[in-house]
Amino acid sequence: MSPDEKLIYMANQIAAFFAAQGRDKAIAGVADHLKRYWEPHMRERLLQLAPAHGAELNVFVREALPLLAPTAKP
Repeated sequence: MSPDEKLIYMANQIAAFFAAQGRDKAIAGVADHLKRYWEPHMRERLLQLAPAHGAELNVFVREALPLLAPTAKP
């Protein structure tokens, strides 16, 4: 598994964990987890991968990505 595939895999695992909480809480939970526990370079790489690999990302990851952008407001 490449490092990029691993990031996608891990992000999807996080989304699967939060999925039982419902859409809004899952999106917020994914964003919060990625902000708290992922290194900035990992978040940045996920943001770079999203346009080309969006179909591979869980819907909650895709919807959380705008909350990770450097200009996003909490």
